[in-house]
Parts: sequence; structure tokens; C-alpha cells
Amino acid sequence: MYRSRSSTTQLLYTLRSSLNPSPPSPSPAIALLHLRRYAAAPNARVNDDKDPWWKESMDRVRNIGISAHIDSGKTTLTERVLYYTGRIHEIHEVRGKDGVGAKMDSMELEREKGITIQSAATYCTWKDYQINIIDTPGHVDFTIEVERALRVLDGAILVLCSVGGVQSQSITVDRQMRRYEVPRVAFINKLDRMGADPWRVLNQARKKLRHHSAAVQIPIGLEEDFQGLIDLVQLKAYFFHGSSGENVVRQEIPADMQAMVTEKRRELIEAVSDVDDELAELFLSDEPISSADLAAAIRRATIARKFIPVFMGSAFKNKGVQPLLDGVLHYLPCPLEVDNFALDQSKKEEKVKLSGTPAGHMVALAFKLEERQFGQLTYLRIYEGVLKKGDFITNINSGKKIKVSKLGRMHSDSMEDIQEAHAGQIVAVFGLDCASGDTFTDGSVKYTMTSMNVPEPVVSLAVSPVSKDSGKQFSKALNRFQREDPTFRVGLDPESGQTIISGMGELHLEVYVERIKREYKVDATVGKPRVNFRETITQRAEFDYLHKKQSGGQGQYGRVCGYMEPLPEGSETKFEFENLMIGQAIPSNFIPHIEKGFKEAANSGALIGFPVENIRVVLTDGASHAVDSSELAFRLASIYAFRQCYTKCKPVILEPVMMVELKVPTEFQGTVAGDLNRRKGIIVGNDQEGDDSVINALVPLNNMFGYSTALRSMTQGKGEFTMEYKEHAPVSNDVQTQLINAHKPKKAE
Repeated sequence: MYRSRSSTTQLLYTLRSSLNPSPPSPSPAIALLHLRRYAAAPNARVNDDKDPWWKESMDRVRNIGISAHIDSGKTTLTERVLYYTGRIHEIHEVRGKDGVGAKMDSMELEREKGITIQSAATYCTWKDYQINIIDTPGHVDFTIEVERALRVLDGAILVLCSVGGVQSQSITVDRQMRRYEVPRVAFINKLDRMGADPWRVLNQARKKLRHHSAAVQIPIGLEEDFQGLIDLVQLKAYFFHGSSGENVVRQEIPADMQAMVTEKRRELIEAVSDVDDELAELFLSDEPISSADLAAAIRRATIARKFIPVFMGSAFKNKGVQPLLDGVLHYLPCPLEVDNFALDQSKKEEKVKLSGTPAGHMVALAFKLEERQFGQLTYLRIYEGVLKKGDFITNINSGKKIKVSKLGRMHSDSMEDIQEAHAGQIVAVFGLDCASGDTFTDGSVKYTMTSMNVPEPVVSLAVSPVSKDSGKQFSKALNRFQREDPTFRVGLDPESGQTIISGMGELHLEVYVERIKREYKVDATVGKPRVNFRETITQRAEFDYLHKKQSGGQGQYGRVCGYMEPLPEGSETKFEFENLMIGQAIPSNFIPHIEKGFKEAANSGALIGFPVENIRVVLTDGASHAVDSSELAFRLASIYAFRQCYTKCKPVILEPVMMVELKVPTEFQGTVAGDLNRRKGIIVGNDQEGDDSVINALVPLNNMFGYSTALRSMTQGKGEFTMEYKEHAPVSNDVQTQLINAHKPKKAE
């Protein structure tokens, strides 16, 4: 049986309308499924009723994250979403000015500082669809929270400020979304503010983020005249009435805006036609494009990550949030429309595509841990199968079998108990002993999910408890924070014996020191921040070292020959060992201990004692003794060979370089640029935004401590800056000499 294109569209439209007046357009796969059912024999109707129990509920699930640059309005937007969906019954603002604070900022520190520190999960219902939301921090110091949220989400909202535009952290968040292949919609917020210009922000997104995007709405008025929005797909005007904008009034488009609407709608259709063949066919044949055709094309292009629809509004003024929620339903994918892959450990990590349905084996990823009063709370994203309370599940990474004693769904810091959850849902489980990134299955398969990207820490601090009696609580706090946050590291300084904590920035470590004080009642003394330098080599050199020791009885004998060379730029590994030895000059059971010796030696370079990176060690020859050779002898031979060869390789010191974005009034531009030069910064960009200059510069982290105070004094408190880690780069010769001289006394000790 064959149906024409128009009758097919009409049939789908009728089916859809009968279920729900405004659900999203079906994906091509689901559309095809409906057509096949209706085109089949009469008994197909009987089978239709036997659709899997989970089919409809999975179609009506959205897992989304809200990410943006700091102060773009993510938490404020989430607060409005929760209010309009009935999850909370009154709106509270960020910073807790009314003594309550936003629901998603549950930590006391978050409410005080007015920033999000931990990502928070919640869920709500909108037009019979369940939306699981994760609100993420905007500050670069807490980037791991964004990283792990995006790892488990199916879609995202990228919030952009209509005044600030595309800022440094917007670029980082967008890069993370690309890394995890997350389809997204953009929301230009704060249209009520002075200087709001959504079209400038849209152009910035196209240039800086390389977005193929277009507006699906246009604002009615801007700044203090911002009244409502016009939907370019449905061709209706929306106004938001009531004390909290809860009454959405649909009206006809104002006559004075018809010309602009026609122009912007054509721009939208052209942009989508570039990436969607079905719409391009209609567009090129000059056929009228209906709202249903355009919505279906936007959905296809968004899910394929070829297009980003741009919404507008002002969360703080309660305008534009409900149409954005409709957009999440219409254009972002359900869990069935996203491809997820696992690695089969029983088949040498063969890549396996997961069905994403509750009918398969249970596979879940632990993506976030929290320590609560009654034990560890683990956030799980279920990718396949069903998880029930009382089930036994297996941690594939550790091999342990664990019983699920308590299962729930999170609403910020409160947990609501449930009996079971299926694929596509985000749940929380008490009592699981695991690490962030572990995979759980029902034991029938040995699948592991690919892990998330964890950036290296860049700043270190020496900390110690003021009172010796509180040492136990201090250690407990550090152990807990390490388990919760993969970017927070704890170590011991071998020279001073001090506890060293490392993280992504000064604020990151400051927050943890404050949390130790508040949550564990331990006062800690904090040393001066210390930069995590690295060392590397610049040229190839050969080694030939014989370790020989005779002291009566069995001696030690081991000889290693080969060369060390720098790894090519962009290598994924930081240390590589290769055995190119021909024959059995060294028995094969000693080779792992030779590698271990070189790795151990690379942990502390000869220049200033920091780890050596980007190095390749190749073993070409050696010698052994039938009696005196041992694992220890070859490990020591490797360590001494490394030290002997290291200086010949012309080592250099690497320092972390930060990408700094400054926004300062134009009159202070010269002073700020001069100060950046004094800090050995390289200015890589300078743009004008109204009365402000936006300067982008690469500056060594070692020269950025205390910069916020210096910037305030230079700009009379009007300047602001953000910075994020870019790379480790070689220091200048004079800085290298200073660092080596400063290290000499410690080395002598």
C-alpha cells in the first residue's frame, strides 16, 4: 500500500493531534513505524495494542542539562522551570536574599556566594512528558561537574547572556557538548537588561562557536520594553501575564512586526534547508512550508547535531520559559533516539551499541558521588534494562556484587523513594561502594561505559589542621572530597611532609577548605598557592647503564641500553615505553620492572623535582647475569639510566598557561594591556563591545595569583575577568634559571 507525501503528513498529523495538542513532531524512525502499522493487514491493529509497555513512556522522557558561562542565569532558569511545572510552589532567587535561596543551590556556600558549586539533579513533568534536569556550575574551577553531567545527558540547553554574549566559559561548555555529541538548543537570556542585543549574540555564536543556528523566536521589544515573543514556527505571539508569568496568552502577530517575522522566518527556513533534505526539497520547489513540516525538519536537524535552534527570553522577568520547555519536548531527543556505546570486556573491549530499551540487560553508569549522613549516595544513569529495589548488581570495574537497598529520584538535595527505574532514567542509590565512572550491570554481561574526560589540576596548596586532635576528621574530609571530585587530588610533599591539595583554581581549593571548616568543624592553615609545573625533554639521547653491586652472597647485576626522545605533539599518552630488543639478552620477566623503573624516575625530574611528561623510552639492548640479576637490579638500573641520560636530552620546565578573558571599560584598556605584558602575557584578541573592551590573553598561571585585586584597583572596580587552563608551555630561560636556583637548597637538604 502506498500513500502520497501529503496524505502521509496528514495521517501523521491526525495521529499526533489525537494524542496531544502540542507534542513534538515524531522522528523519521517513529513516523515510518506508524505508517507500516497502518499500511499492514487488519490484524496489525491487534499487534499495535501489544506495543512494548515502555515504548510510550520512553518517548516521553527528556534528559537535559543547563550549562553556560558564570552569571548567565542557569539556576534562575531552572527555578522557573520547576515553578511552571509544579515541582515548587514559590520562586526564590539566587544568593538567598530572602533567606531561602534557589532550590537547586542547596549548599549553604552556594547561597552565600551566589554561584553553583555542585551540579544538582531534579525532574519535573511538562505536558505529560518527564524532564530530568541537571543544573551545572558556570565557573571554570568546577568544570568536572559540567563534564560528568554532559556525559550522561541526551540533550542540553546552552544559556547565553544577551548583554555578555559568547564568553570564555560558553566556549568551554560548547566544546564539552561537542565532545559528548550532545544535541542542544540555545537560550538567549536577560533580554530585559540594558544593552540586550540578541542578534549580536546570535552572530557571535555563529562566528566564535561555529554554530549552524537560527532564531526560532523573535522578541517583542527589548530592555525595559520587552513584552513577549513571536514564535516563527507556529506564527503566533506569546505574552506572559500573572504575578510570575504563569499565564501564557497566545495572540496574533502585531501588524507592525509582520515584515520582520517574514524576513526572520525565511532566514530560519534557509538555515534548516541547508542541513535537511526534506525541507530543502519543499523550499526549492517553492511549495508552502507548514508549521508541522518546519518543526519536523528542525527536530531532525537538531537531533543529528547539524542545527541549533535559538530561543529567547528573560528567566528573571518570567518571560519565555514555557516556550523553551515546549522546545525541549519538540526538538531534543528521547533516550531511544540517542546512540550509546559500551565496551565488552569479555571480547577485548569490543565496541557494542546499546539498545537503550528496558528490554535489554541492565547497564548503568555511576557518574557522580555524594557523601550523605547515612552513607554514600551514587547517581546512576541507566542506559539499558530495568533496575529494581532489592536487585543484586555487579560493579564491572571492581568485580563486586552489591544489593540495591534504597533507590530514589533526586530533587536537588531531597530524595524521593521509588521501587524501580528503567533505561533512560537518572536515579540515586544509597550504599554502593564505587568510584565516579564505574559501570554496573546485572551480571549477565561485562560491559563498561567509556569514561569521561578529567582535566589535570593546575593549582596546589599546602594545608594542615590547626589542632592535632582533629587529624582524623581532616583525613576523613579529604578522602570524601577525593571520591566525589576527580579533579581534586591529595598528596604528600616528600620534602616537607605537608599535605598538598590540588585543584582547578584558587576558588576550587578555597571552597574545599571552607567546606572542611563547615562540614567537619576542622580549622585548617593554608599555605601559599603553588603552581603544578612539569618537565619535559627536547631532544633524543642514548643511555647505556650497568648497575653492578657485589656485597657477599647474591649481588645485583643489570645493564640497560637504549634511547629517550620527546613524544610528538598532541600525543594522548604522557609516557611511552617500547621494547625493541632482539633476542634474550634480558629475560622477558624483567622487562615490566625496567618499565616500572623508568616510570618511577619520570615522577621526579632533575631540574625542579616535578613529573616529566611527553617522553618515550626505547629499550634496544642490555645484559643480565644468571645469578645476580633480579627485578630490583633492573629497576635500579633503569632509574640510574634515566638520571644519566636526562641531562643530555636538554630538559625544559613547562608551566600551566591560562586563557584569560577580560572585560574592562575602554578608558582602562591601555593600563590593563600594559599590566598583562608585565605578567608575560600574550594578547591574542581584542574586541569592542559597546563601551567595553574584551581582551583575550594567554598568561602563565604563576603570574596570575591575586590578579582580581590588581584588576579592581586598575579599573576602579569596573573590570572583570575569567580564566581557564589552556596548556602547559615551556618557560623562558630566565624563569627556568630562577626556578632551578630556588630548588637547589631543597635538593641539598
